[in-house]
Amino acid sequence: MARLKDYYKKEIIARLTKDYGYKNVMQVPKITKIVINMGLGEALSNIKILDSASEEIAIITGQRPVITKARRSVANFKLREGNPIGCSVTLRREKMYEFLDRLVNVALPRVRDFRGISPKGFDGRGNYTFGIKEQIIFPEISYDKIDKIKGMNITVVTTAKTDEEARSLLRYLGMPFAGL
Repeated sequence: MARLKDYYKKEIIARLTKDYGYKNVMQVPKITKIVINMGLGEALSNIKILDSASEEIAIITGQRPVITKARRSVANFKLREGNPIGCSVTLRREKMYEFLDRLVNVALPRVRDFRGISPKGFDGRGNYTFGIKEQIIFPEISYDKIDKIKGMNITVVTTAKTDEEARSLLRYLGMPFAGL
């Protein structure tokens, strides 16, 4: 946990300053938060799926999730405004670095036939989003206790001005991009 943060402070700041010629340490991009989201459309018919998902995401992150509700009604999906349809967690500071360290060093290598994550998930403002298809890659989740395989979206929010700066920051933090 502290290992990644200390590494960030020393090595990565020096590397990014050298690569991009920053004049001030405050110009160097850093991660501000990590948002983990599980969207569960089937929670409309079975509310227990939402309970198990929120319990699993709490085990993975160490923080209680917020239940997300539908913003508007969609008749084709039998969705009404205000129905619970997912859960999300926003990690900051120490928990954020701890989660990123476990994600990069423990969880992602456990993905079957893993060749790296796609470098195409940047949004143009330095934020990176990618999806995980199954929650069982995290060692905290017991395979016997899960009722259904659920995926999640992970968004890493940075202070980088461009995607290239954010890509360099994440690569130096150990994010395994495919083809780079």
